Parts: sequence; C-alpha cells; structure tokens
Amino acid sequence: MNVIEENPPARSIAEWRQQLEVKAAKPDPSFFHVRAQLPEQGRTNIVLGATPLMSVVLKTYSSGGENELHAHPYEDHLFVIMQGSAKFYGPNGELKVAQKNDCVLLPRNSYYWFHAVEDDEALVMIRVGVALDPSLDPLERIDIDGKPFDGYSDANKEIPVVLSNDWFE
Repeated sequence: MNVIEENPPARSIAEWRQQLEVKAAKPDPSFFHVRAQLPEQGRTNIVLGATPLMSVVLKTYSSGGENELHAHPYEDHLFVIMQGSAKFYGPNGELKVAQKNDCVLLPRNSYYWFHAVEDDEALVMIRVGVALDPSLDPLERIDIDGKPFDGYSDANKEIPVVLSNDWFE
C-alpha cells in the first residue's frame, strides 16, 4: 500500500491530466490526506487519487471565486462541500446554494457554473469524477455552444493564484 502523499496543485489542464495518469497507473490502493493551503485569490485543483475510471480532486476557491457555464460530456462528477458555501447555477439561471456537508451530483452534459459565496471563508470541495468511457478525456469541458472550453482560461474566469497562510485540514 502507498504512504500518504503530498500533492501540488495542478497549474493547467495538461498538468491535471498528467497527475491523473500518474496516479491511475498505480495498481495498489492509494491513501491521501485532505489538506490544502487556501487561496487568498484564485482557485486550486489538487489531484488526490485516481484510477482509470475515477478521480478525486480537492478544489479550493477564494471567497467570491467563480467559474463560467460549462458541462463535462464524458464524466459524471460529485462535489462534496467541506468548507464555505457556493451558489450553483444552471443554464437558465436556476440557483441552488450548497453549504458545508452538502453534495452536488452532476450527470454528464449537465450545464452549470458556480461561485464561492463571499463570506471571508474559502470554498473547499472534494470533486469525485467518474469517466464514462476510459478512451475519452474525462476532463473535457464544453461551453453552452458545445465547443471545447479550457477550465484554466480567462473565459473561465481564471485569475492568478495567491495563496494565504491558512490551511484546510
């Protein structure tokens, strides 16, 4: 069995994919600790574990941080809110607030966007993704027109990450 591993945040979609591939190649069980340095600005994606069909990522967003409307065509995924709260929106302005210990299950092709509620507390979520076909990229995302949409782009409201001295543990 593997020892508890420290995991750096992915700085691009290519780095996120590469981290998933490395972790998915391990045939043994993986152990990881849910721990992250919190952002003062921006967001982080920390790959904790993966198999060829499943991934576990710790996501952090600074207070008020957000992303843009998108869907994942080849993956179902689940968010578990560990700290803070987020407003999740659907493609027609539907709104649901998710708070600590709430979960959001998103079947493939579900269009959504969210933002961390501004309350001076960073949003921390566990994201569990399940690939529907291992030959297709589970991290692919599309915009409302069905075109590829990079999660690390300006269009997805990506801003430089500034880490605080605070940690989620």
